[in-house]
Amino acid sequence: MQKKPNLLFFGIDSLRADHMSLYGYSRLTTPHITEYLKDGVIFDRMFSPHIPTTPGYANMLTGRDCFGTQVVALRHEGAMTDKAVTLAEVLRQEGYDTTCVGFTGNPSSRGFDRYLDFEGWGDWSAGRAHKAENLNAVAMPELERMAAGDKPFFLFLRHMDPHSPYLAPEPFHKMFYQGDEFDPENHSLDDLYDFKPFRDYFYSWFPPHCTDADYIIAQYDAEIAYMDSCIQCLLQKLADLGLEEDTIVVFTSDHGETLTEHQCYFDHHGLYDCTLTVPFAFRWKGRTCGGKHYGDFCQLKDVMPTLLELMGIQTDLPFDGRSLMPVVRGEDRVQEPDMYITECTWERKHGWRTPEWKLIVALEPDLHFREMKELYNLITDPGENHNVIGQYPEVAACLEKQLNDFVAKREKETGLEAPIKTNTNWHGMGCGPFQTSQQAYDTMHIGDPAAAQKLQAGNK
Repeated sequence: MQKKPNLLFFGIDSLRADHMSLYGYSRLTTPHITEYLKDGVIFDRMFSPHIPTTPGYANMLTGRDCFGTQVVALRHEGAMTDKAVTLAEVLRQEGYDTTCVGFTGNPSSRGFDRYLDFEGWGDWSAGRAHKAENLNAVAMPELERMAAGDKPFFLFLRHMDPHSPYLAPEPFHKMFYQGDEFDPENHSLDDLYDFKPFRDYFYSWFPPHCTDADYIIAQYDAEIAYMDSCIQCLLQKLADLGLEEDTIVVFTSDHGETLTEHQCYFDHHGLYDCTLTVPFAFRWKGRTCGGKHYGDFCQLKDVMPTLLELMGIQTDLPFDGRSLMPVVRGEDRVQEPDMYITECTWERKHGWRTPEWKLIVALEPDLHFREMKELYNLITDPGENHNVIGQYPEVAACLEKQLNDFVAKREKETGLEAPIKTNTNWHGMGCGPFQTSQQAYDTMHIGDPAAAQKLQAGNK
């Protein structure tokens, strides 16, 4: 009987697809991943419709949408519903040895045999962070241990390099920037420094007196390039162990990242496409070939059923997502171009996205003092810079009906209310929904990297 394939899964936090050279970015940020995937499969329209971290990984690792997981908030209270079964739980039942690196204690990481951690945070006073090397120091011995065993393995790696703080080590930190980050005539960061909820966090890891937003963007890109070089070390170790032909290697992310877009400042909130679009690619040496890109619409809920089919593992679990393997085989697959989207990071919103339009509906006032409803034409305004709800009220009404009809349908199917409606303590403040934007602005605050790390772990 043929041995089941191993699974090496790079679940990278905060990785924007459009900042990867794999997807055509002008800066050479992912040369090693790109080279590796010359024999792989790459999907160009993968969406993470439920952001940020906790719901994104929940979708990725269960094949369920937010109704199926009941997870929409970063600070999810309690466990993920046991009606959702994780990929780790399925593979353990199939006899796999399973390890999760860098994601201990989160409801979405349930079901692994063991959990290992590494230092993935830092601040300016601690110097430049070697996040990916820290991960490798933990993952390399674990990969060797798993390779020496008699079981197939599932090794899940949550890289933290693209996640702030962006403190890529030398020489990467200057790879994409040749300007003067302290130019007193540059005022591109002034608005950020005036934004009370986040500014203390940025002061803790920006170079003191930094003035240039382009420098910080270059640091984000540098983090990706640095991580890419460290990932290559893991891929080489996989080859050195003679495991390439026995291992499926996957690359994806829980969500994208806002840089300077929409005044969301180097974070991952806002239901804009820079946070919703993520990479998804995989390679199984000898089984995938050509490095072909596919333009079908897909969502993170499709990842688990895709991988199980690729691995030859059958299950009767109910998935909200569907396998993408028919696409790879050149078969017809009905696409799902319209999607329900949610966010519960620093604001609580949901919406409806089509290939042409996006409607965003706030369920309470947000910290950015935005209108309660936003409408964007994704064809004429792909950057989502112009709210045209006043010009196209009939379009907004049509989209809102589609949104509400979908929510009603999924509530009926699950017998549960939409979790975006019930998570009224999503901010962890115990005050209920915000009544005004000023209240949200005055209440929401990231103090320092330690506070951010606690929030990411779901701790208050």
